[in-house]
Amino acid sequence: MAPPPRTSGSIRRTELAHALFTFRREFIVVGLFSMVVNVLMLAPTLYMLQVYDRVLVSRSEVTLVFVSLITLFLFAVMAFAEWSRSRLLVRTGVKLDALLSTRVFNASFEANLSQSGAPAQRAFHDLIELRQFLTGNGTIAFFDLPWMPIYLAVLFFLHPFLGWVALGFTAVQMALAWFGHRRTVAPSEKASKALLEVNHFLQAKLRNTEVVESMGMLAGLRQRWVVRHSHAMYEQGCAQALSHRIGAISKWVRYCQQSLALAAGALLVIDGQLTAGAMIAANVLMTRALAPIDQIGGTWRNYLGARQAFVRLQTLLELHPERDQALSRVAPKGAVELQNVFASAPERIQPILKGINLQASTGSVTVVLGPSGSGKSTLARVLMGIWPDVKGEVLLDEIPLNSWDRTELGPYLGYLPQDIELFDGTIAENIARFGEMDSDKVIDAARCAGLHEMILRFPKGYDTPIGEAGGMLSGGQRQRVGLARALYGCPALVVLDEPNANLDDVGEQALMRAVRELKNRGATVFLITHRPHAISVADQLVVMHDGHIQVQGPRDAVLAHLRQQVQQQAALAAQNHASSGHLPQAA
Repeated sequence: MAPPPRTSGSIRRTELAHALFTFRREFIVVGLFSMVVNVLMLAPTLYMLQVYDRVLVSRSEVTLVFVSLITLFLFAVMAFAEWSRSRLLVRTGVKLDALLSTRVFNASFEANLSQSGAPAQRAFHDLIELRQFLTGNGTIAFFDLPWMPIYLAVLFFLHPFLGWVALGFTAVQMALAWFGHRRTVAPSEKASKALLEVNHFLQAKLRNTEVVESMGMLAGLRQRWVVRHSHAMYEQGCAQALSHRIGAISKWVRYCQQSLALAAGALLVIDGQLTAGAMIAANVLMTRALAPIDQIGGTWRNYLGARQAFVRLQTLLELHPERDQALSRVAPKGAVELQNVFASAPERIQPILKGINLQASTGSVTVVLGPSGSGKSTLARVLMGIWPDVKGEVLLDEIPLNSWDRTELGPYLGYLPQDIELFDGTIAENIARFGEMDSDKVIDAARCAGLHEMILRFPKGYDTPIGEAGGMLSGGQRQRVGLARALYGCPALVVLDEPNANLDDVGEQALMRAVRELKNRGATVFLITHRPHAISVADQLVVMHDGHIQVQGPRDAVLAHLRQQVQQQAALAAQNHASSGHLPQAA
């Protein structure tokens, strides 16, 4: 999508507003069709005037037939205009979705990745809500509203008294619509929020049914759900009761309007100021004149929801602009450098990574060690360019990582996180990253991960479906499928975060073979682990503590340094123990 053009002066149209502005011709045509429909809405009024005041007086059947044929033709034109308007709005909705859906998908994905998922949680719901309003009854109601003064003018033309009656009912209905909106919006939003919280609470518990059932937690959780559910039902009942009361008052006003308008016309007929045909026509015309207010009242809440959806979508797209599709680079070789990198999280005062400086040459294996909470997994995400709040330079082949096009770069990266996320599909599809499948590369990745023989024992082999989140596989099998996915296509940079957490001895041996194979192929590997066996494949070791790199360097040098530290600590502990042992004698 091209960047939004500048409008007059220095005002810049936002990306979303520009996208909607591209459909201006369609909405202009809808406005023209609405003009035809609203003009022809006068046909029933004119027909009644002719029948009551001319046909019944003259008793001319020819006149009746002629007037009826003209009216039927006008009705056909009006129906065609309404059908064309509706069809055009439907097509516009489809085009709008095609124009924005991919853009919203990419922006919402990036928002969730950057941990700013609040505006992205309902991005597609917002897009649907905006599309339905713009291409539904809301737009039709707003196009019909400007014709209300014309209907009122016709009523004034029939008789000023009828016009003033219509104006009075217009004011009453507008006041009632405003009052209803002011009184019902807040309770409705409160009820919707309560229901949403209940659904989130329930869905979170359903995702952990095994834990709930195994440890007998169901009764306690059900009691908590009952409290939330009862509160939500109470809020919803209050909102519905208020809405029904206001709806009943509005309906009473409409009934009164119809009857009193007829009574006003009857008074004028009795006084000889109006004909009977004009009385009936005026009643129909007044109902039609006030119809847009009812339509606006019915769609006003939808309008407010669409406006809020527009603001949220606009914010989402502005926070996550479209990436340059023309950007292209040569295939990376895998050299990595971190220069004074700080990584932070929204809810933490202190950064997680503090001034990290690290280099890894092409074809090297770096093993990262450290206690839990030292920042190892955050370092893995920084190396992949998926940590949102990073200061400093993360370079891949001396080029900032965030300047690469991720779609282009993705095949050259391999990543195995601690929490393995597989997707509903076959084993082969997951290994191939749901892209264009190369069977040779899939088998090669599976062999490299020590997974090939195990896959062949499945009934359907590589075509075996694994279910949502890999639910058909064991923890170790999911780990090895995730490893094969990371190795697919011989990536230049591979980051493995605790890859042996769920592996047995056979799986760990396969992992070590895979790391050696990656090194032989010239890949740069970062291996984050707690197990000492992985040290044997390392070219350099990195030891982290509290977000800092405590020590780094070639494997043998770091091991010698760590042994020296251990010996010094042991000697110091022995000296302290000896000193504490002599204290009683000295006393």
